[in-house]
Amino acid sequence: MTKKRIPLTFSVPEPISRPGQEPDFSAMAIPAAGEVRRPEVSCPAEEMKDMARTMVRVLNRDGTAVGPWADLDSDPEDLLKGLRSMMRMRAFDDRMLSMQRQGKTSFYIQCSGEEAIAIAHQSALSPGDMNFPTYRQQGLLMAQDYPLETMICQILSNEKDPLEGRQMPTLHSVKDYGFFTVSGNLGTQFIHAVGWAMASAIKGDSRIASAWIGEGAAAEIDFHSALVNASVYKPPVILNVVNNQWAISSFHGIAGGDHATFAERAHGYDIPALRADGNDFLAVRAVSKWAVERARRNLGPTLIEWVTYRAGAHSTSDDPGKYRPKHESDAWPLGDPVLRLKTHLINLGTWSEERHVQAEVEIKEEIRDASKEAEKSGVMGHGARVGAMFENVYKTIPPHLVAQLNELES
Repeated sequence: MTKKRIPLTFSVPEPISRPGQEPDFSAMAIPAAGEVRRPEVSCPAEEMKDMARTMVRVLNRDGTAVGPWADLDSDPEDLLKGLRSMMRMRAFDDRMLSMQRQGKTSFYIQCSGEEAIAIAHQSALSPGDMNFPTYRQQGLLMAQDYPLETMICQILSNEKDPLEGRQMPTLHSVKDYGFFTVSGNLGTQFIHAVGWAMASAIKGDSRIASAWIGEGAAAEIDFHSALVNASVYKPPVILNVVNNQWAISSFHGIAGGDHATFAERAHGYDIPALRADGNDFLAVRAVSKWAVERARRNLGPTLIEWVTYRAGAHSTSDDPGKYRPKHESDAWPLGDPVLRLKTHLINLGTWSEERHVQAEVEIKEEIRDASKEAEKSGVMGHGARVGAMFENVYKTIPPHLVAQLNELES
């Protein structure tokens, strides 16, 4: 008699809540600030596997820096610069979103709620180091005081766009600021960063690479290709995974982050990995410095999972209300990175509520003035030099393209 077999099944992960439901992060394991140990920089991967399951946190509920990752000798002025950079990034996002809604640019991607990650990480790098970012790391430029008008001109694709319209808005490319050309094909920059870091080592240089990817794109083959090469050749590279809980419309579980963390993926490749509170500016800076030192001491790659929340839409083409609760960002338990650093600086006596309000006004005026100046060079569909699309493509422009160029310019 043949034994009856039960039907086979498979699993489709479900987010914790859907539109119309109450957001619930109660199952999220969050250690107390200062609770997580700080391994030696030279610690081998197999001796720090616990670091990929927990979360490095420095700022407690009162805004006080505590624990082994707290840098009690840090210059408050450096932290104040970080706060102002985050405030500028947020105000810049708001202004660019408004300009897109007015039809002045075709597209924009905000990084609201994630400002601390890029800005604090950049403070740990040195001139000459190269970031390989996604479209949500504008803060890497903001932290270096990249000219606002130039940044806006790229988004408007006007005649002063340094890329002459060859990239989508927000896909910046600024070699002198260590900001590698953003790829619209998600994931490619991860393997590029590993190769760049290997080239730096081959040349006997001292510059390191920092790669960036979102948790959704961590499901791409480029992510694993990068980890294979990083584990074999051990180049001076930092592998950053920004886990903001949502890809364009799917939650992190669809990318495999439901039962294991993204940091834990590094274990199969014998790469040291850590998780950190991405909304804690001090934690981001401390963990970044740890990984930077490791790379500079020729100790190989480090993978870091930054735990954060995408407060806004994926892009101006997205409506998050269709796939997540309307007030989910308000329920996010790690708070607002700007407010948390602001509270810390007030506690130190180097900042105040009054100065914060005044700074907000000044920053909004600065960005408004920069955007108005950029608009003088044109907005979407106006001001760009059409003939630029034919340049720097062929050594000698083919006759049929020459004919098209002449027709456009006639």
